[in-house]
Amino acid sequence: MSVLDILAYPDEQLKQLSVTVDQIDKDIQRFLRDLEETRLAGPGAVGIAAPQVGVLQRVAIVDVSNMKKPCDNHGHMIMINPEITQWDGMVMGREGCLSVPDFTGNVIRAESIVLNYMDELGEKHEITSTGFEARAIQHELDHLDGLLFLDRLVSRRTDLFRRKIYK
Repeated sequence: MSVLDILAYPDEQLKQLSVTVDQIDKDIQRFLRDLEETRLAGPGAVGIAAPQVGVLQRVAIVDVSNMKKPCDNHGHMIMINPEITQWDGMVMGREGCLSVPDFTGNVIRAESIVLNYMDELGEKHEITSTGFEARAIQHELDHLDGLLFLDRLVSRRTDLFRRKIYK
């Protein structure tokens, strides 16, 4: 396993659409292990998507179970070909990103989503997610469509903030 290089804004690869994963084989499973190791190496990262490391496949990982503030969640999710089929409510919240390391911003997202995806074994799942987990999933799925949280800021003038550095 290895930690992969994370692409940073304004790298043009971050703006490209990802393609569907046709087959779950040893290569994709190896990549998933590397992607997870990369996520864990990031500062407090709860999610990562394949395009962030230059791989344009519809793959993302989200795990909010270790957050300081407990929230309802489905644990560690490896999502292959994820698709949001329903969403409800809208709520604004602060987001950051491994690919935009110096800033955070206010983004409006659905409060509740229904998500279909396959896991690393090819098993299909349908879940309902709410709150912070739903936000994290939507954030990572945006990467698969070539979007960053910067593209969804409420206002670039008033809702983009320099990231605080904690020691």
